[in-house]
Amino acid sequence: MTLGEKIVMNETGLHTPDFPIIPFIEGDGIGPEIWQASKKVFEAAVEKAYGDSRKVVWKEVLAGGKAFDLTGSWLPDETMDVIREHLVAIKGPLTTPIGGGIRSLNVALRQTLDLFVCLRPVRYFEGVPTPLKEPEKTDMVIFRENTEDCYAGIEFEAQSEEAKRIIEILQTQFGVDKIRFPETSAIGVKPVSIEGSERLIRSAIQYALENGRTSVTLVHKGNIMKFTEGGFKKWGYALAEREFGDKVFTWSQYDAVKAADGRAAADKAYEDAVAAGKLIIKDRIADIFLQEILMNPENYDVIATLNLNGDYISDALAAQVGGIGIAPGANINQNTGHAIFEATHGTAPEYAGLDELNPSSVLLSGAMLFDYIGWNEVSDLITRGIEKTIANKTVTRDFYYLMKDEAAQKVSCSGFAELVIENM
Repeated sequence: MTLGEKIVMNETGLHTPDFPIIPFIEGDGIGPEIWQASKKVFEAAVEKAYGDSRKVVWKEVLAGGKAFDLTGSWLPDETMDVIREHLVAIKGPLTTPIGGGIRSLNVALRQTLDLFVCLRPVRYFEGVPTPLKEPEKTDMVIFRENTEDCYAGIEFEAQSEEAKRIIEILQTQFGVDKIRFPETSAIGVKPVSIEGSERLIRSAIQYALENGRTSVTLVHKGNIMKFTEGGFKKWGYALAEREFGDKVFTWSQYDAVKAADGRAAADKAYEDAVAAGKLIIKDRIADIFLQEILMNPENYDVIATLNLNGDYISDALAAQVGGIGIAPGANINQNTGHAIFEATHGTAPEYAGLDELNPSSVLLSGAMLFDYIGWNEVSDLITRGIEKTIANKTVTRDFYYLMKDEAAQKVSCSGFAELVIENM
């Protein structure tokens, strides 16, 4: 048995030993089978890339239904302690307790570890069935703020004493007269801070610069929510200009040139910035953006947005390239190094144990994990294996029935994993 070492964060960044210990959570429903299939792929890719010189030492931790059955807790303290200690983890889909317990296990993990970036890359794999005529134009990386906004969970039930008190305070102390039905209104609070917005937008800009991306778009609903989502936009532009200087050109700078010297001068300043290879920082109102990603997806690259917007946008973009079954995700605190990589789909309990569904979300989340710890060769092998397997039209039931192609071959979850290994 190989004894592993912990991944650590030091002054130069993340340090990964040759035999890192990485905690994993199988997940509920189809979680165990897609995890086992994915684990085989991960281990084969590591061996192909590095032979015996490197190896992951997997360490199971419990959450969700399995944790509740074994410990009586949906999210045991020990699980949080292990992930906190080992920095990097990966998980399958988790059920949400019904009728009590934690509101959302995924949200609890993110908030407890302050995983403020929800990172969702979206790209098309040739052969994946999609409703778009030109799905290859969709290639974006979403940075969704993960700890604030409506998902902070600050809300009070209609007609509760708490809701009544808050409504009374709003009416008597702040002169609020726009609550249409105060006697029966539930009340929620939407916190959006300067610090929370800045650290998310900073991460998006740094990623874009480090990966040769062309633009960062701040997606918001600031035309209506002027101080929360409008603040997100305003603080984002200010941060970009203050911290990244001549590496970026912002739409606020464009507007300033336009106001001073006219549209022609502003257009030239923009064109000069593009020619110089500067990163363009722009913004879009959320509802307009949801149209734009269908009509002109090639105009967008890295996206920085708030929590609720990011939830909608991530799933909408995933649908454009084949659905959430092939969408990877990560939740990261880039300051502490903590990161949890995860399947972004649900538990699909009706398919549990049938070995039928697509493991690609976990596989691609694993590829993101290996990139994160610096094992890029492993990530490339996993991605290449998936690309070729799908291009060969050997797919699991979700893609098989969508393809409607006589040449397509339906394979099991474990069978798909074996083909990915063959096709690395």
